Amino acid sequence: MRIGYSLWGMPRVPVEESLPALAAMGYQGVELSVRQEWNTELAALDGPYRAKIARLLDDTGLVLSAVAAHQNLCDLDEQAAEASMAYLRASMDLSAELAQPGEPPIVASLVGGAPDDWDGRKELLAQRIHALGEYAQAQGVILAVEPHSGTALDLPDKTIWLLDQVAHPAVKLNFDISHMDVMGIGIDECVPTMAPYAVHTHVKDQRGIWPQHEFLTPGEGPFDFEHYLKAMHAAGYGGYVVAEVSVMVQRRGDYEPMAHAQLAYDTLKRAFLATGVPWER
Repeated sequence: MRIGYSLWGMPRVPVEESLPALAAMGYQGVELSVRQEWNTELAALDGPYRAKIARLLDDTGLVLSAVAAHQNLCDLDEQAAEASMAYLRASMDLSAELAQPGEPPIVASLVGGAPDDWDGRKELLAQRIHALGEYAQAQGVILAVEPHSGTALDLPDKTIWLLDQVAHPAVKLNFDISHMDVMGIGIDECVPTMAPYAVHTHVKDQRGIWPQHEFLTPGEGPFDFEHYLKAMHAAGYGGYVVAEVSVMVQRRGDYEPMAHAQLAYDTLKRAFLATGVPWER
């Protein structure tokens, strides 16, 4: 496994500052957020900006672990749904453009909706994701769907049904265990069934049960990262463990992005060293 950081946690930090700083902390990979309203949203990424990102990745030695594009794929309005799918296709084009030798280009996305939408929209969702998988495969990219508390795709059984229904080699799982944890689903319950589908991960810290929960930066809360790493290793996962700083944390008046990135790295590094789980450095 390797340790990565999601630029979801640095929506206003210029990449010429964030990438060198993350590399200096010890991170091996970085997830680029192209979601609307981030400073790296797709609309801002013209040719020179893309070239700058590629150059910075090369100069710092960081791997682009994924592109986070999070769109709503559950919308019943076909025009809105097509706009979301077009955004994901454009994100796949970017991921393919920035692909690095030996590293799989990955685009991560939520599916949107609400938990009660699942039964009425799961077949439509599977159709849309399969169509996106076809495009991803043509671009040499993997689409990693992310289960998320409060959305239509919020539980392990829904996730496994969806991935088995789509059954596409270019559609995998972005496994953010924090969303299982706040649903009261523990490491030993969800990792053995979900990790085999995972191609990318997010980790946060957290306390409480959805919807009365709080997301935290790794190291601020009670989550057992040593147990998590051992379980993921036992399940055969060998990709990136990517720290993600929630918008909940970013809303704090004293939020300092670099300090939280450092805390997350130090927390994950200690867990790897304490467990002896293989860590590619």
